[in-house]
Amino acid sequence: MNKRKRIIIAALLFTAGLARAQTPADKVDPFIGTTDFGTTHPGALCPNGMMAVVPFNVMGSDTNVYDKDARWWSTPYEYHNEFFTGFAHGALSGVGCPEMGSLLTMATSGPLTVDYREYGTAYRDERATPGYYSVRLDKYGILAEAAATARTSAERYTFPAGKGHILLNLGEGLTNESGAAVRRVSATEIEGMKLLGTFCYNPQKVFPVYFVLRVTKTPSSSGYWKKQRPMTGVEAEWTPDNGRYKLYTEYGRELAGDDVGYWFTFDDLRAGEQVEVRMGISYVSTENARRNLDAEQPAGTSFDAIRGAARTRWNDDLSRIRVEGGTEAQKKVFYTGLYHALIHPNVLSDVNGEYPAMESAEIRTAEGNRYTVFSLWDTYRNLHQLLTLVYPERQLEMVRSMVGMYREWGWLPKWELYGRETFTMEGDPSIPVIVDTWMKGLRDFDVDAAYEAMRKSATTPGARNRMRPDIDPYIEKGYVPLGFYARDLSGDNSVSHALEYYIADHALSLLADSLGKKDDAALFRARSLGYKNYYSTESGTFRPITKEGKFLTPFDPRQGENFEPVPGFHEGSAWNYTFYVPHDVAGLARLMGGRRRFIDKLQMVFDQGLYDPANEPDIAYPYLFSYFRGEEWRTQREVRRLLDRYFTTAPDGIPGNDDTGTMSAWAVFSMMGLYPDCPGEPYYTLTSPVFDKVTVTLDPKYYPAGELVIETERSGAGDVYIGSMTLGGRPLKKYRISHGELVGGGRLVFGLQPERK
Repeated sequence: MNKRKRIIIAALLFTAGLARAQTPADKVDPFIGTTDFGTTHPGALCPNGMMAVVPFNVMGSDTNVYDKDARWWSTPYEYHNEFFTGFAHGALSGVGCPEMGSLLTMATSGPLTVDYREYGTAYRDERATPGYYSVRLDKYGILAEAAATARTSAERYTFPAGKGHILLNLGEGLTNESGAAVRRVSATEIEGMKLLGTFCYNPQKVFPVYFVLRVTKTPSSSGYWKKQRPMTGVEAEWTPDNGRYKLYTEYGRELAGDDVGYWFTFDDLRAGEQVEVRMGISYVSTENARRNLDAEQPAGTSFDAIRGAARTRWNDDLSRIRVEGGTEAQKKVFYTGLYHALIHPNVLSDVNGEYPAMESAEIRTAEGNRYTVFSLWDTYRNLHQLLTLVYPERQLEMVRSMVGMYREWGWLPKWELYGRETFTMEGDPSIPVIVDTWMKGLRDFDVDAAYEAMRKSATTPGARNRMRPDIDPYIEKGYVPLGFYARDLSGDNSVSHALEYYIADHALSLLADSLGKKDDAALFRARSLGYKNYYSTESGTFRPITKEGKFLTPFDPRQGENFEPVPGFHEGSAWNYTFYVPHDVAGLARLMGGRRRFIDKLQMVFDQGLYDPANEPDIAYPYLFSYFRGEEWRTQREVRRLLDRYFTTAPDGIPGNDDTGTMSAWAVFSMMGLYPDCPGEPYYTLTSPVFDKVTVTLDPKYYPAGELVIETERSGAGDVYIGSMTLGGRPLKKYRISHGELVGGGRLVFGLQPERK
């Protein structure tokens, strides 16, 4: 029986035993996105929590389909692999660079071995629900279960009779950094740290994670291990552990090294006896890791209580959007998407509020929560807009975190990871996030500091500009030429850089206007229109410009597909970027020769397979049709086609990398019937909803209406095209509405029909 069938059968048996009514958490399948480079995982975690307890199955066996050391690899779990080597703690979800899957715990039975190639095992009967994961380890007959709080983990191992072991491997994991230390505190408690970082191969972007680990049973014996360096000659003859793992059975202080670990052994276990492992982590200190553990798992807290509390938190968050109608598969896609959208950004601060300050060794104390993992090149497009609408209190804390980073090191984040700026991808993506939040009425943050930070990155000369190192020609010429700046692994991304700056400057112009800074508003709006420099009538696309001010020749607009290197563009072809002007769609249409040519060319992108559903720059393409009266039906058709084709309940049911929830947020918005297609602008473009009814609970502190209801009237499931719309009981003729209209309208009703008007 294959792995997939085993999971399905286990899930069916589990579901059949449920006597209670289905909740949103029951409709989440954490296995969606765990293959086809979706880079999600089925591990246990809480909404936006620091801790994630994730099955680690990407090393140690030739039977694995994908091995972390065989290629660029960025996730601790792959659905088709079948060799389990423990649980990783604090792992990321939906990222494209390797990092954070470390602090590996494992349970074994029989003779003690600490080599992961030997103690790893095949497994079966995987189960995963929000906040919980379990699996049976074939070699040992052990049931391994995991649950989590915001900053801590709980694992429960059910052993067969005989000898059993708990292992903590600090030498392996999903990181390109090395080095760790561990110290015995008592017979049942250890503490230590591991160095992490080099995200996207940035060698200096390193940071420590601290931990405290406790077992619930006093071991019969315990000790450290360390991989010994290879030796030669007489030295090797005298060293029995030469090049092997050495067990320290009589040493009891602390140990440090690149490949170290700790083992607990339990003799004479009864059949079915359970041993639990509890871990707290912190990015500040071991003391704070212990505080987190003591606060979130007080003495006497059971594993089942932790599991239940995590499930309650997930149900509370997921229930802010309630859907009715549609198929069970569509509900599963929707709630799994919402689940993925609530993983990152995640909490960085400890229970006492302490966190590592941005790009420094300083420890500071936050008011409220400090957040981290700002994958902003991805999430500025839709995820933060989803949080602004449904979780505004959380979005405000994230904006305050971003502004706090500026105060601490002088710049807003681009791709921040645990207090380090990795400079991954391009643009100035904090600007549209913060502006979007402000323009939608969430204003409880220091907007003066935010504006100061934005203007700094938009005006500082390139030699001193950490966000826009190639800003000089951008200001002087209105574009960035080839060869001016190319200092990352992807090569010259000049066109991609400039297009991101145009969007950021447009957003900045909106904020400047809102703050009464009219001159700045005019300046940045004018800059945002510089995209026109890149349009080539010959190719009908954006096209790189050489240092001499001429279009690159020869030029193939399709080059760049499937991550093929291409001058000027990052992770995509010219077709993935040519319509990437959401702030001036009408101007772009004129540039292309008018409305008809624009529509035909955009439709051609979909018809000829030039659209990449996993590529952020073209993610809003289907919504651009709706900017033109009479063409809105194309949006409705293409969005539904994309949902049906690329978002499914299968393990590959996300179109590539989820990008910390960005792909999932696209599906959530699209299934609801609206999408924020221009970051920074407080507007949504409407499309046909998937469900009969969507009820969004709005926080009355920010949105007095308290509720948004989206209803759909249709004659059959195949009705896709909008025939009528009402908002607040009044006929609605436009397909783009403001945030204020949406949250104040109370009820948005669509009438759908099988054929377009």
